[in-house]
Amino acid sequence: MIQDLFKSKKELFADGVQTVLRAQENRNRRVVLLKGNMVQNSRSASRGLSARVNNNGTFGFASVAEYSAEAADKVIKAATENAMFLGKHSGRSVQLPASLGTGDIGLHGEIVDAEQKLMIDACKTIDDYVVKNCPGLTSRTVVYTEDSQDKIIYTSDAHDGHVIIPRCYIYVMMSAETKDGVPVELFTALGGYGSFFDNFGNLNKYYPEIDDLYKRLMDKKEGVYADAGYKTVILGGKMSGMLAHEAVGHTVEADLVKAGSIAGPSLNTRVGSEIVNLVDFANVYEGDQAALPVYLDDEGTVGSDAVLIKDGILVGYMNDRETAEEFNMQANGNARGWTYADEPIIRMRNTSVLPGNNTFEEMIASIDDGYYLIESGNGQADLTGEFMFGVNCGYEIKNGKLGRALLDTTVSGVAFDMLKTVDMISDKVEWCSSGFCGKKQPMAVSMGGPMLRCKIMIGGR
Repeated sequence: MIQDLFKSKKELFADGVQTVLRAQENRNRRVVLLKGNMVQNSRSASRGLSARVNNNGTFGFASVAEYSAEAADKVIKAATENAMFLGKHSGRSVQLPASLGTGDIGLHGEIVDAEQKLMIDACKTIDDYVVKNCPGLTSRTVVYTEDSQDKIIYTSDAHDGHVIIPRCYIYVMMSAETKDGVPVELFTALGGYGSFFDNFGNLNKYYPEIDDLYKRLMDKKEGVYADAGYKTVILGGKMSGMLAHEAVGHTVEADLVKAGSIAGPSLNTRVGSEIVNLVDFANVYEGDQAALPVYLDDEGTVGSDAVLIKDGILVGYMNDRETAEEFNMQANGNARGWTYADEPIIRMRNTSVLPGNNTFEEMIASIDDGYYLIESGNGQADLTGEFMFGVNCGYEIKNGKLGRALLDTTVSGVAFDMLKTVDMISDKVEWCSSGFCGKKQPMAVSMGGPMLRCKIMIGGR
């Protein structure tokens, strides 16, 4: 119905004014079990229409929480008037560059809304497994969370399409105490892109991951503090993915380059060792669907891969159509808004360092005294590339072998300096698509990475 409605509204697009009309529904489902007791059980949805109009380089935006012909008329008219009004005062006279083509992007999948009882039962089944197989915990939490976006996009001069991004996860969180009474905890996220039935039709496949989580927590109970200092480490795939997103990825988003990020003066210069390559993948990785595929963005640009670092040289940014024109680059489909009421901004999709040629065993054997850092629980970075991440799971490396587990610690540094120390990269990439990015508005993102051997400053006790 909305697609037919939008087709009829294209006649309202002003001549020579670039316009995007978007209908969007966001669905959220959540169940929380704390020590087997249900403490949250919620379902919510929001939907509406928005229009974004560009007139001589000035954008007008309007949205309304309705799905109707009248609402479409209203948002197109309001966004056009906003663009015209702002244009009179902006002094700008720049049109967006020609789009990379027109046409229709078909639907890649569907959103299937499962009954809430199925989600509750899945959480209870997981919780029962933890109770039976993971003794000695001080606390346990099982959380089912689902968020999905369903967008219909019609444009005046770019691609039209129907875009869905469904994903759902069950988080398993475990807590224990050391012999000195220090609390330790770890968590894992089970699931991925797709609906409840895609991910949780067979819960048995996740039990090995829960067993591994429990083993690491028991190791951590007996853990030691890292020795502070500048150390040789191996960053696990999730840690390198966090670094790629937070410390590097944000610096090469073109709107943040304009805001003064370190990537501005660093373009076409060395920012990593010659074996470092970084790409923001759109929807395909090594011939298979990416962890969080984006086929069309909210400007009607078809998703394509954005190459950011090649052979250690910073070669590009992530752009929307406006910044692509300004920096003489190509827009790759990075402009997205979280809800219908959010104006699209430049966002990452599936950001990762490319794999290398080393095996995990080779990398561990190459270090006499260092650390293997697996999971990051939190972190922060700024536009200089300076970062500090918490490390909540890791191990010593002694004489080429894994040693004792680590208690919580931190790592810090400057991303472009740290990348220059990378001298080994594993041949496999680990993806995590459960995260949100909080740049001005939430956004579902995927990040991944191979293991990196590098030098980094690690905190101690």
